[in-house]
Amino acid sequence: MAAADLMVIMTDIILTSFRFYYYPRSFLSLTPVCSVIGALCRAARDCSVWFTVTFSFDRFVIICCQKLKANYCTEKTATVVLATTCTVFCLKNIPFYFAYEPWAKINNAPFYCETKSSYYTETWWVALDSLDVVLTPLLPFVLILLLNAVTVRHILVTSRVRKRLKGDSNGKDRRDPEMESRRKSVILLFTISGSFIFLWLINVADFLVYVIQGINPDDYPPFLYHFGIIGFMLQRLSCCINTFIYAATLSRFRAKISNSVKYLVPRILCAMNK
Repeated sequence: MAAADLMVIMTDIILTSFRFYYYPRSFLSLTPVCSVIGALCRAARDCSVWFTVTFSFDRFVIICCQKLKANYCTEKTATVVLATTCTVFCLKNIPFYFAYEPWAKINNAPFYCETKSSYYTETWWVALDSLDVVLTPLLPFVLILLLNAVTVRHILVTSRVRKRLKGDSNGKDRRDPEMESRRKSVILLFTISGSFIFLWLINVADFLVYVIQGINPDDYPPFLYHFGIIGFMLQRLSCCINTFIYAATLSRFRAKISNSVKYLVPRILCAMNK
């Protein structure tokens, strides 16, 4: 998930936004190059979102499906799931390379990327765009909410049963390491999935306005235009925030970062002194 979020930062922020504002006439602005970057942005975004879904499913299996846990929660399964997810969404976004056309020609070279007008009218482009939004983020919304609801229900039921078995129904508060571990896992799960749902909400609402009213986004009135821009900004923030959530909630993640810093900083200072 951290790697996918990093890819979003590289493709959507560095290669797109920074290039647009600070290097507008670089080779990155050539139409074939920025078309590739556009497809990579979509693929990185999809992987970031769907890795959140696979994470939610992983927590669901660990907490709710003890029989499946031993076979599913392995390094091999994680590798297969992540590789399959990444491959599927990279292939799915290849057609979007052809959704752009040159905005201008400079010295006979095509520069910048403009979405083709046929993208909003031709049936197969409209169908592909709708499929793209259904897969990211509408379906993840449904799956994450469903998995979280089932997980929470299971934890509440299990908690009551464990209290009865331990004789805690009379109100005594005894330390239960198993339930504390599950509570931490649920906090992490809800922090990640909750931030995803909250930060994608405006983007989803903007899509529903686009579908219901049938207005080309290029023809939006000022209010809807700025509404869509805010949704796009929050969507980017959602794809970049998971790494910071890990750093704030997972002690093992913080330890890895600390070890990396302790290893790199002395060597960097040593190299600078030399």
